[in-house]
Amino acid sequence: MAKILVTGGLGFIGSHTVVELINAGYDPVIVDDLSNSQPQILDQLSKIIGFKPVFYQFDLCDKQKLIEFTKAEPDIEGIIHFAAFKAVGESVQKPLKYYHNNLTSLLNLLSVYSGKPVDFVFSSSCTVYGQPDELPVTENAPIKPAQSPYGNTKQIAEEILKDAIASGDAKNVIALRYFNPVGAHDSALIGELPIGVPQNLVPFITQTAIGKREKVTVFGSDYNTRDGSCVRDYIHVVDLAKAHVAALRLMANGTYKGYDVFNLGTGNGNTVLEIITAFELATGVKVNYEIGPRRSGDVEQVWGDVTKSSNELHWKAELGIDVMMSSAWEWEKYLSENPL
Repeated sequence: MAKILVTGGLGFIGSHTVVELINAGYDPVIVDDLSNSQPQILDQLSKIIGFKPVFYQFDLCDKQKLIEFTKAEPDIEGIIHFAAFKAVGESVQKPLKYYHNNLTSLLNLLSVYSGKPVDFVFSSSCTVYGQPDELPVTENAPIKPAQSPYGNTKQIAEEILKDAIASGDAKNVIALRYFNPVGAHDSALIGELPIGVPQNLVPFITQTAIGKREKVTVFGSDYNTRDGSCVRDYIHVVDLAKAHVAALRLMANGTYKGYDVFNLGTGNGNTVLEIITAFELATGVKVNYEIGPRRSGDVEQVWGDVTKSSNELHWKAELGIDVMMSSAWEWEKYLSENPL
């Protein structure tokens, strides 16, 4: 079994990817500093997979700790790099925090693993596109000036990775540009677990529905969209996790060389108000919401063309919006009865 380092592996996408790696016969090793995750997720993972995954707690910005890790785990064959701060709004308020964490961690990984035969999957984002000129947006779309420091860290990271490939510092890299991951594992044992006030829409919806929050604020009602609210491409986190396995397989087949990017989405866009309605239809629970002003850093509408992922990565999203909403709700209900 190939041993895969999963940074940020106790986070939302990371934990689901650990499950899919094990399902596919890989041996994941988790590194997480627990700055935006909970150690109890290890126990939750063990309930799903039947054993507790190998876990190291440290900050990837600490290069010496990373060097010590490579000595303890010398046979890593692949890296999936999730570890990053990811809240668009917070990045506008605290840009230096985002630049330091998101870029230093990447630079340390590339430096420590430089010249080693390790395949690298990078957790990128559709935010690199800004507001695209054409929709759906393809991987060939021009990279616009980022509308948030978070988005800019993803743009800069992709440039760093391309340069690392060109210089020989990295072997093979695939950057996966996510759209909006939502939902939870069908066991309801893992899901999105925000610390403090949620920064993303769906956990705010589920926390409001269960009574933790008073209401959901819809940021903006005057966008040029079907109902005036922002449009995003929402994708089930389990589908997203499976794409990371597909990326590792593509790089391992011997024909892939260098650097490439792939969109991960459904190819369809939904407005914020449509997501609220979809949740209500899937669960039978009404959501209290209000219309608020636009939020700094938000793009009006974006959804992805996923033809390339289908043809070359041999992957496509399979789970619909109803499963996204119902699984997120089952996870929220589990949390209310079993606080982590």
